[in-house]
Amino acid sequence: MDPARLQSPDTDVRMKDFRSRTRVEDAIAWIDSVLPAFQQRPVDVVSLWDAWGRVLATDAISDCQVPGFRRSMMDGFALKSEETYGATSYNALPLKIVGTAFPGVPFLGTLIRGQALRIMTGAPMPEGADAVLPVEQTEAQQETLLVMGEVTAGKHVGAVGEDVTTGSTILKAGRLLRPQDVGVLSSIGTRSLSVVQKPRVRILITGNELLPSGTSPQGFQIADANGPMLHSLVMRDGGVPIMSGIIKDSRDTLSAALAEPADIVLISGGSSVGLEDHAPQLIAELGTLAIHGIAMRPSSPAGMGLIDHRLVFLLPGNPVSCLCAYDFFAGRAIRALGGRSKEWPYRSQPATLARKLVSTVGRVDYARVTLCGDQAEPLAISGASVLTSTTLADGFIIVPADSEGFPAQAVVNVLRYD
Repeated sequence: MDPARLQSPDTDVRMKDFRSRTRVEDAIAWIDSVLPAFQQRPVDVVSLWDAWGRVLATDAISDCQVPGFRRSMMDGFALKSEETYGATSYNALPLKIVGTAFPGVPFLGTLIRGQALRIMTGAPMPEGADAVLPVEQTEAQQETLLVMGEVTAGKHVGAVGEDVTTGSTILKAGRLLRPQDVGVLSSIGTRSLSVVQKPRVRILITGNELLPSGTSPQGFQIADANGPMLHSLVMRDGGVPIMSGIIKDSRDTLSAALAEPADIVLISGGSSVGLEDHAPQLIAELGTLAIHGIAMRPSSPAGMGLIDHRLVFLLPGNPVSCLCAYDFFAGRAIRALGGRSKEWPYRSQPATLARKLVSTVGRVDYARVTLCGDQAEPLAISGASVLTSTTLADGFIIVPADSEGFPAQAVVNVLRYD
């Protein structure tokens, strides 16, 4: 071992900060306290076709009415409602059919008493008509319509501005756009729109023992699992992942990678207190190591700090710990910077514990469970390197730091991976 690589006890921050572990809620509070300085985000202008899944940067205000005309909501006959009063299948009332209206092809005349117009769904209503009688309540004989049911004024007629009125705010800034939102934007003539710029997230995977993802394990080396997982998580949370490849356990190599541009940096591995764990010391030297060591299981070596107005997250190399630390901390920041909700991106489900779940007071536990109906079966809480425990699991339970766990048959809240 090169002596130059060893830090003196006075300058090595790894054990100094790691001995006293930060509470999970305090780590989250630190993230929330620094986020406002990052949230004046630039905007992107995107095509309507690229708007799904983006966050609206400004209110969407309509400068038109939808629909801009009265339209039929049924296939039937446009007529004066008062001329249907008293009509039944046994007392059919005759009207003269004077034409047909199709969507986009209006009838240009005005209906007068005694007349009806055959009309299709979506077609403009003619002047003089105030209702549509469904076709199943009629019988047509050449140019004569037999009315066999009643309708009131306005029945089956879409009013002007029924969907959108001029000057109305149809979507607020901060909206995560869904497919139906994009449809509404299109209906008012939107071609492009301003959306919050996605945060650029640089992913640094460290470890001399790692082979590139997709490589078969060989000898004493293992394939990188965290890189593809983090790439997927960042995309899920609205960020733009930037992969820097596998970074060797070298101060110089990691330091150079930390200098590359990004809004947020994720460092997977090298976050603990070993001689090859350079990340905590480098963050302290290049910026501020705010937190190192968190009272939780797994993910206790996690940490966070700042370098040149960039948020940096230390994620443990063990895959389950990496996933856990990302979800608790880094994902929260990525979602917030992209204009999304900071809260968990998982739906919750109440469930009854099939058996006792034991925890230790003073730390938060991330307990994976399987679900069978409304029953939750705990998997092993330990085993931070066993990533298959998350693929076998349907979700997880957060055991608070002030709890010794939950007894069998306790009702718990499961956050579902799906």
